[in-house]
Amino acid sequence: MSLFLDPYKILSEVYGKGAHLKIALQHLPPAHGRTVKLVYGVLEHDRYLSLCIGTFAARSPKTPVRIALKLALCGLLYCDMPRYAVTDEAVALVKELGKGGAAGFVNAFLRAFDEKKVHLPAGEEGLSVASNFPLFAVREIQAAYGERAPAILLAKSRGVSVRFVRGMERYLSLPHEDTPFPNVKIFRNFSRDEGFARGDYTFQSVGSVAVASVVAPCARLLDACAAPGGKAVLLKERCQTVVACDVYPHRAALIGSYARRMGADVETRVCDSAVFCPEWEGAFDAVLCDVPCSGLGTVAENPDLPLRRREEDMPALIALQRAILENCARYVRRGGALYYATCSVLPRENDGAVGEFLSCHAAFSVLPCESPLAHERTAYGLQFLPDTAFGAGFYVAALGRET
Repeated sequence: MSLFLDPYKILSEVYGKGAHLKIALQHLPPAHGRTVKLVYGVLEHDRYLSLCIGTFAARSPKTPVRIALKLALCGLLYCDMPRYAVTDEAVALVKELGKGGAAGFVNAFLRAFDEKKVHLPAGEEGLSVASNFPLFAVREIQAAYGERAPAILLAKSRGVSVRFVRGMERYLSLPHEDTPFPNVKIFRNFSRDEGFARGDYTFQSVGSVAVASVVAPCARLLDACAAPGGKAVLLKERCQTVVACDVYPHRAALIGSYARRMGADVETRVCDSAVFCPEWEGAFDAVLCDVPCSGLGTVAENPDLPLRRREEDMPALIALQRAILENCARYVRRGGALYYATCSVLPRENDGAVGEFLSCHAAFSVLPCESPLAHERTAYGLQFLPDTAFGAGFYVAALGRET
């Protein structure tokens, strides 16, 4: 059996069916390190591998053969596999897939491939290929961040971010990096063990922890878009009552499962945060709107995400963000706080949303907020950027209701 078969199965789910990578990976057997490395490698370099194929193939191959070639190129370019082994495995794969007629093409392609003959396009298109970001996002990020844009776009994941509740000392012999949060460490490699089920630790991005840390302690908090529940569980340490909701029942169930594993008493509700709930009007000291967004601050952790991000989808997504913020403002009591957050580096999803909201709501004003995680201060909030914040691109703003 070709060693490319298991990664092929995962990638065919992602490319062919639009599956989310982390969900597709859950079906792997325990010993899957090589498979994960190949799958992530292909997706992290998807645009460049497509360029390689386009350079050496007269016609674009069909999806199964295209995935086989991307796996082979990933093995050759990023996994130090010898060319003969890559070729043998790729040919074996297409035969196993019932595509034996393509075996000769795959063999000839890999024998002829020469990376020196692959040339990146100039300017923004080349940066899109190199970074694996959609071209529209490259243009927006360049416009917003100027000379810093390539560093933001090319930032890589620093490893596995783990937030500990107890027992951290047992794991500190593993290679790791400290963060500004004493109980959050970033490990080069980290295998889940029985401590996870006990709630000794959880996997949570340092950016997610930073957003939660901006929220001030209060009596009653609503986490309006809470799934899978990391921020809600963390905020229960500082807030007496936390209500966490999501629009989809299966995602609300994830919040409940997460909270139970971590021993946190979080009230879970199925609720559309863009639709007014009369019982919640003025009922919360604080409301956190961590809204659905492009996610383009987390590409380093989610390399499949650019496959699903299209410029034409952005207006509807931004309209949803505005609707959630507008609606959830009604749930904040007088003297309370409204927090707006994304995992995006696009200004129109961040300061753009907050500025538009403030222009229509005189009762709200910007509250000061701080974070120990490296950030840029924007007109209304804090922007965490991947090149200086351990690969995390998040945004948060705090707004106070005066009347």
